[in-house]
Amino acid sequence: MKTFDYVRPKTIDEAVAAAAEPGAAYFAAGTNVLDLMKGGIARPDRLVDITRLPGLDRIERLSDGGVRIGALVRNSDLAHDADFAGSFPAVAEALLSGASAQLRNAATVGGNLLQRTRCGYFYDVASACNKREPGTGCDALGGENRLHAVLGWSEACIATHPSDFCVPLIALDTIVEIQGRTGRREVALEALHRLPGDTPERENILEPGDLIVAIRLPGTAAAFSAHARYLKVRERTSYAFALVSAAAALRIERGVIQEARLALGGVAPKPWRCRAAEDVLAGGSPGPDLFARAAKAALAGATPSGDNQFKIELARRILGRALKLAAAGTPKRSPALPASPFSSLSGVLHGV
Repeated sequence: MKTFDYVRPKTIDEAVAAAAEPGAAYFAAGTNVLDLMKGGIARPDRLVDITRLPGLDRIERLSDGGVRIGALVRNSDLAHDADFAGSFPAVAEALLSGASAQLRNAATVGGNLLQRTRCGYFYDVASACNKREPGTGCDALGGENRLHAVLGWSEACIATHPSDFCVPLIALDTIVEIQGRTGRREVALEALHRLPGDTPERENILEPGDLIVAIRLPGTAAAFSAHARYLKVRERTSYAFALVSAAAALRIERGVIQEARLALGGVAPKPWRCRAAEDVLAGGSPGPDLFARAAKAALAGATPSGDNQFKIELARRILGRALKLAAAGTPKRSPALPASPFSSLSGVLHGV
């Protein structure tokens, strides 16, 4: 690991100033950045430790029924907050499906948003990777790429974004609060991450020194709580990133879908909002034919980036299944295997 300087600022302004220096990187739980540093993928000159900054570890209810979540709130603390899980069940389910319990106890909300891709070529410093070293090429294009993107990819990069948490957040119109050198600003989470285009090394819109201080779920997002699910298919049921995942949230009145919020994970370089599919669902009666049409619309622009044609059909089916589960109603308690298609609705393991 490269030698680096370590600083622990006392205020947000001090942290922003320290992190704005060339070669600096923020450090919170370190569940991703330390792995990258050990592997020689990330080589910061300075780590700016933000774990002691005041006010960033709070979950605050807002007057509109929404919630403001500080960037240093731990994933497990948020997922197990009963009030939060009751209002935003798909988000809690997504959190509980990610990584292991030990990692969830350490990982932070802000860090989850900014975690790097798990593409094997990105992690292999002997491989060509435009994301890691711009201009070197993308070995994934002609390599082992069955796990790679089918939406939003470019010839420069076909990696996927790994977050579970971001998928329902994108669907529910989450806002990100950012503190930078020129003050505080807000952006939609949907606009935070960038598609690769010709510059895959630019993964988000953050500028040097920018610090995510909080995210906000609006009160309108809580209106979907009665019909909201997150579903994730992976190569093993636990401790694995998604092959494909889907968040589905419906507002149903008198048997008609008034509004729908949909997003996909594991299929693109960023969490993928499915607006065309939402339009298909609005005003319709829940059912398999409508769900199939919505799923088809969601993947209308999908193309394989290699040996991953199967992911397109898998994504259609998982989104259709997530819609069916959401329409049936949110379980009163989290399933025994959160987000797993093998879990019962009641939270009790099958056969027990």
